[in-house]
Amino acid sequence: MKFARPLAIVALLVSACAPQAAPAPGPAPTPAVVRGAGDELKLVFWQGPVILNPHLAAGGKDLDAARPVVEPLAWMGPEGKPIAALAAEVPTRANGGVAADFKTVTWKLKPGLKWSDGTELTSDDVVFTFTYMTDKATAAVSSFLAARVATVEAKDKATVVVTYKQPTANPYEWGTTAYSGIIQKAQFKDFMGAKAKEAPGNQKPIGTGPYMVREFKSNDLITYDMNPHYREADKPFFKTVSLKTVANAQTASRAVCSSAEADYAKGALSQPAAQLKPLIDGGRCDPVKADSAVVEQITLNYANSKLTNDQRSEPGNPHPFLSDVRVRRALAMAVNRKGIGEFVYGDGLAGSAVCDAVAAPVEFRSPNSARADACKYDLAAANRLLDEAGWVKGADGIRAKGGVKLELLYQTTVSEQRQQIQAIVKKDWESLGAKVELKAVPAAIFFSADAGSPDTAAKFFADAQQSSTQSAIDPEVGLQAWTSAEIKTRDQGWRGRNYSRYSNKDYDALAAQLANELDAAKRKDLVIKMSDILIADAVFIPLAATLLPAAAKVKALQGPTPNPWDGELWNIATWRK
Repeated sequence: MKFARPLAIVALLVSACAPQAAPAPGPAPTPAVVRGAGDELKLVFWQGPVILNPHLAAGGKDLDAARPVVEPLAWMGPEGKPIAALAAEVPTRANGGVAADFKTVTWKLKPGLKWSDGTELTSDDVVFTFTYMTDKATAAVSSFLAARVATVEAKDKATVVVTYKQPTANPYEWGTTAYSGIIQKAQFKDFMGAKAKEAPGNQKPIGTGPYMVREFKSNDLITYDMNPHYREADKPFFKTVSLKTVANAQTASRAVCSSAEADYAKGALSQPAAQLKPLIDGGRCDPVKADSAVVEQITLNYANSKLTNDQRSEPGNPHPFLSDVRVRRALAMAVNRKGIGEFVYGDGLAGSAVCDAVAAPVEFRSPNSARADACKYDLAAANRLLDEAGWVKGADGIRAKGGVKLELLYQTTVSEQRQQIQAIVKKDWESLGAKVELKAVPAAIFFSADAGSPDTAAKFFADAQQSSTQSAIDPEVGLQAWTSAEIKTRDQGWRGRNYSRYSNKDYDALAAQLANELDAAKRKDLVIKMSDILIADAVFIPLAATLLPAAAKVKALQGPTPNPWDGELWNIATWRK
């Protein structure tokens, strides 16, 4: 399986070769194309957005739904190079935007930028966004991108200076991609900290993108109208956009490939290979997919999910058996990822089996992880490992040790594809002598920040849970998710990215070293060492590198461009029929 063009991160970012001049959205617009020439663009998502504030987003579905409205300083384009959005140009060493000390990055805004309410966007809004992201009481999910930033300051009305705490190999860590979407100070300044969740702007943000929200119904329907103050005179093409949530991938695909009730279906290809092949071969719609850095995986819980009090899955309370690396490795060795890759993903049709923490860029794939015990599918060896660890099968066939039974609750979202994987894994885990209970949670709940629900991914009130993670063009950002600093407790609103509560001093030390390393070869070596630790410790069990965005479109729709490094609506302003 080929991946997006490999990049030497430091050569790209620190030496700052010319940024991608413009996106490649498909056929170039003709002179006859004008703003609003098209009527309605109909989108369907099979996972429903629940919030449109990217800093409080509960997953990719929310980020994607916010993209037509809220924009960052620059998008990360399909080739892994930043494309100026609100910025006049991408700062580089050549244009003086990236300082010689690799700590200071100067962003200049495009002239005349306006919010959709007609007011002026200035550097104060950019500075405010950073303040919002870093307010601990706000508990922004985007705060990880600001962790290494010392200050964001307004030099003048149109100039922002970002200063990192130390020299950085990635001067675009803050300010690019949807998680760095710039929000309006006037709309959100009274909704910081504990009041963040109460902001009306969470549902109807005032933005700078090609569209603005007319109506928002959580997990149901969003209607967008053209932003009359959008900066490009010939965009967008469609007057309105509707985004409808549907029940599953099959319904999404039918809406585009059978009935043509919609123009574009997010997640339409996220279904079993047996159903997917005739859909693609039917010829009535076009798949929208690309190799990506998304890894489908099963995460194992290091904290005690068996408790029934407020200490459930809290750090400091070790799991009764998953805290033993031998048990984790045995479970990993009992996962037939090759079989899953062939049966569920069609061996490249929708994804391919991997056993890597970093699947792309391909140059960062570890040459060592394939030899790790945790990557073998070997039921006999897995049984021996459990025997050696003292887990003995009882009369009921369930292994136990010290009065504790090997019983697992394994959860994921409602998806036929994921339920197929659950069934395959359950069969093999139970052959080891484990008792496995399967749970499927609606995606709108699983990927939400609902403090009242026990079923969110961040709470992780289970022993194993399946979802996907996406690495950035620089793997450092993704690997930082497994550091101790990313463990967040109940009192912190579970807003960290380290859901498993994994803590390893050696891993944290390598992460700190990577954060301060500028040499490309040394960075690559550190990334591989960190990946190998995660695989050897069986922190999670990689299953497959899946294709993105796994969508389908009607043949007449031009513009959707797969982007492994950002969301699928990143260039919606260029879409047309």
